[in-house]
Amino acid sequence: MSTAITTAQTHQELEAMHADLAALTAEIGRVIVGQQRVIRSAITCLLAGGHGLIEGVPGLGKTLLIRTLAQAVHLEFSRIQFTPDLMPADIVGTSVLLQAEGDLAGKPVLQYQPGPIFANIVLADEINRATPKTQSALLEAMAEGTVTAGGETRKLPDPFLVLATQNPLEMEGTYPLPEAQLDRFLFKVRVDFPGEDELMHILDRTTGSGNAHARPVVDARRIGEMRELVRSIPVTDSVTRYVVRVVRATHPDDPRATDLVKRYVRFGASPRGAQAMLLGARIRATMDDRLTPSVEDVRAVAGEALRHRVILNFEGEAEGISIDACIGQVLAKVPTEK
Repeated sequence: MSTAITTAQTHQELEAMHADLAALTAEIGRVIVGQQRVIRSAITCLLAGGHGLIEGVPGLGKTLLIRTLAQAVHLEFSRIQFTPDLMPADIVGTSVLLQAEGDLAGKPVLQYQPGPIFANIVLADEINRATPKTQSALLEAMAEGTVTAGGETRKLPDPFLVLATQNPLEMEGTYPLPEAQLDRFLFKVRVDFPGEDELMHILDRTTGSGNAHARPVVDARRIGEMRELVRSIPVTDSVTRYVVRVVRATHPDDPRATDLVKRYVRFGASPRGAQAMLLGARIRATMDDRLTPSVEDVRAVAGEALRHRVILNFEGEAEGISIDACIGQVLAKVPTEK
């Protein structure tokens, strides 16, 4: 268990963080109808310092949700629309020739012009529409929080979060993300079609005269404090060991691997999957006003933490096996206690 802070301090600070997260969720809910699971997952990515991949058909409010999150946390927002002709320089920026001022007035000089990646929250819209070369321009930013351009490495704003979207239906002319890039995303979140009541509220809100905007609830300084606090939340050894057992069970050569995993999975989840599950469980417990995460918190975030890290073999792809079904069987079979 973590001993970074005392129990009294933990309780007081977690109560304050729970209140801030409740206010943040409510403020986003003033603009976004329903989608509570997606909202919580996006906030989890922000607090865990991880990036998110959001999958859903067009028109479900993915862009609006991300922009609203940026407004509610008072951070700079940038949107990059990925297209087949998008170049890496369109993302990270490039050096341009300008006329110097002052003593060198009139002489041409090269000056770096930052790209849209220099923002706190970056929406990479339809990321799989761009070529792998352009997609790779995000890798250094996502992994290191820096950009190398014009022979110089520049630090990105803090906090920095990439929320990428992709359309699961129209796959013609797309470039699937490589496994190494997928592994950089903390969560892969699926956006479901709204229910009947939610759709009624959406129509009332979007076809009337009202136009709600999110107000700032927390700032960058507070986000930094909450990020540090999240990693100080105590976790029992039994919960951590359960995370390890689940991740290992996604590997077909592990003794605990289920029938679906043994038959249809080529590679199981990476250690980053275990990190995502544990961080996600900690944040979920805090959102629910609990001092420490439980096995149920781990199970609740397992799908979003693992579904993009489990790789099917040829037979699994040919038969259209669902990765979520494989993960679900793992969660059903792996014992919660040793």
